[in-house]
Amino acid sequence: MTASVAGPMGGLKVIELGQLIAGPFAAKTLADFGAEVIKIEAPGSGDPLRQWRLIKDGTSVWWQVQSRNKRSLALDLKQPEAQEIVRQLAAEADVLIENFRPGAMEGWGLGPDALLALNPSLIMLRISGYGQTGPYRDRPGFGVVAEAMGGMRHLTGEPGRVPVRVGISIGDTLAALHGVIGILLALHHRHASASTDAPKGRGQVIDVALYEAVFNCMESLLPEYSVFGAVRGPAGSALPGIAPTNAYLCADGGYALIAGNGDSIFKRLMLCITRPDLAEDPTLADNTGRVARVQELDAAIGAWTQTLTVQEVLQALEHASVPAGKIYTVADIAADPHYAARGMLQQLTVGDGTTMAVPGFVPKLSVTPGSHRRHAPTLGQDTDAVLREVGLSEEQIAQLRARGVVG
Repeated sequence: MTASVAGPMGGLKVIELGQLIAGPFAAKTLADFGAEVIKIEAPGSGDPLRQWRLIKDGTSVWWQVQSRNKRSLALDLKQPEAQEIVRQLAAEADVLIENFRPGAMEGWGLGPDALLALNPSLIMLRISGYGQTGPYRDRPGFGVVAEAMGGMRHLTGEPGRVPVRVGISIGDTLAALHGVIGILLALHHRHASASTDAPKGRGQVIDVALYEAVFNCMESLLPEYSVFGAVRGPAGSALPGIAPTNAYLCADGGYALIAGNGDSIFKRLMLCITRPDLAEDPTLADNTGRVARVQELDAAIGAWTQTLTVQEVLQALEHASVPAGKIYTVADIAADPHYAARGMLQQLTVGDGTTMAVPGFVPKLSVTPGSHRRHAPTLGQDTDAVLREVGLSEEQIAQLRARGVVG
């Protein structure tokens, strides 16, 4: 594996067998930083994400985000000839990503034992609802269920009301990011384990469960219960146990998110809202005292914000060096000069000449940044090229297409 001008992952060959969000997001992250990603999709239909949410010219605009920098190979994985093509690709690949239900890959003869026997240096990322082991492994699991089981859903929303979704498929995305971390760790180990017997080093299997990726982000939830028997509940827009931090209604009907929970920040905030009595109150000098009087503090801050517009609140707090912000809609994001200055509003022109804004590249690397090298592919756009690369002739490709093995 050699980095090139394509990015730090330049030279990395990745086979993506996933669909929808978790597996494809992991592959997208690698592709953004230079990896060659071959996305395998079902002929005729392709990844269901192609038809999710808002559609333009027959394809979801989400597709342009999730599948940029990838190649599309249309294969019917239920057919033995297609499975053999995957084995040929895996034999030369660095990474294989899949997010099927446990057992599906083994049923196709594409499980870790088979693929690692062909390519001992292969790194295989497996993302599933509950992991590859345990009593729940065979249950179908989506990100929304993982958010519930991982503890996140219980914390979202207002006290006493139905738990709510955070607004995006956060469980899938967290699993994808944990998967990428796992791949990078495995690549490091592979490099360190290189030897005469294994020139590229040893591969391994990365088992990411959606619910565990969510649970890993639950901060002090478990030790609080273990030590104190405390079951943290939903707190709306507040930050439980840390005060004052909340969203406060302003005179123009908008909300300002104010984080005044540092000791010195709290004093500056209280002076800004013309409450020097609270700023100098010794019982409020630390977080413990402020948490005990959080309702009083929220009421004082709210009384001040309701006399000003969101913009006036933010200007005053910026002058006082108090962390605060507007709660952005996507319209705010699209118009924000900081987003633009940081390259987070990438513009691309799709086939009919329409300009579309898509998110930029994260994280930002000073020497080998991410880049947009090609648009998201049409279904099977690269099928013939990829098959030629594994040694198939035009006649063989035509025969496979006639039998519906490839699309």
